[in-house]
Amino acid sequence: MRKTFLYQSANISYTIEGEGKAVILLHGFGEDSSIWKNQSAFLKEHCLLIVPDLPGSGESEILGLEFGVRSLELLDTSNSKLLTPDYISIDDYASCIHALLQHENICSSIMLGHSMGGYITLAFAEKYPELLSSYGLIHSTAFADSEEKKKARAKGIEVIEKYGAYLFLKNTIPNLFGTKFKKEHPEKVQSLIEASAAFSKEALQQYYHAMMVRPDRTHVLLSNCLPVLFVMGTEDIAAPMEDVLKQTSLPNISYIYVLQNTGHMGMWEATGEMNQHMLAFINS
Repeated sequence: MRKTFLYQSANISYTIEGEGKAVILLHGFGEDSSIWKNQSAFLKEHCLLIVPDLPGSGESEILGLEFGVRSLELLDTSNSKLLTPDYISIDDYASCIHALLQHENICSSIMLGHSMGGYITLAFAEKYPELLSSYGLIHSTAFADSEEKKKARAKGIEVIEKYGAYLFLKNTIPNLFGTKFKKEHPEKVQSLIEASAAFSKEALQQYYHAMMVRPDRTHVLLSNCLPVLFVMGTEDIAAPMEDVLKQTSLPNISYIYVLQNTGHMGMWEATGEMNQHMLAFINS
């Protein structure tokens, strides 16, 4: 069932299906809730599945600058500047998901986030741990951006401004997939590129700001006793396996799955394995 609720003057869209344990799936940058279509079809038979479009993605409206505005220290990125001193933070997206759970009267849930959705999951775990029974990072990391990565994101904001959201994602999306999948399923990669035409440049720039300034959250993995799921791909260049493996020893209880010959998009590249790993974690 597709539903909406109002959050800070923005209409936020989500699907809710099934019954049982509440499981929240958060998509990443340049995606919407449909990125989870293969998992949704499988998991809705096993739990109460809630899959939102994050603000600015899919059918959800972008959060306005009147919300979450705060001064942003401009980073020195070889004389390039961020486009605006105002931004929406990863914490603001976490607060939006908190409002969604309140709207649905959910007092306990399992939250699984892909890439940027993992950053939001960690922020949620820091702010509202009492609402989680466990959580997972799907091709994601608790580390903050390196200085090199921050410069790359600042440059990306400029590229989005100059060329638009679609051309930016057209050039970046193929890099998210492993070699084998790109060779065998070019039509699926192209379908994700075409879907990206729906994004506004403002939404992508807002996400890049939020990701660029997010803090290191390895302390979240250390500071609570919740079980944590880590899913990583051997060919993932966005959340490299060697970085994620460094974090797996931090929680008291870790579930660790490595997807072979897989890039950043295990939901599509290794659907069967991903579904089984997620279900095993949900049932643990």
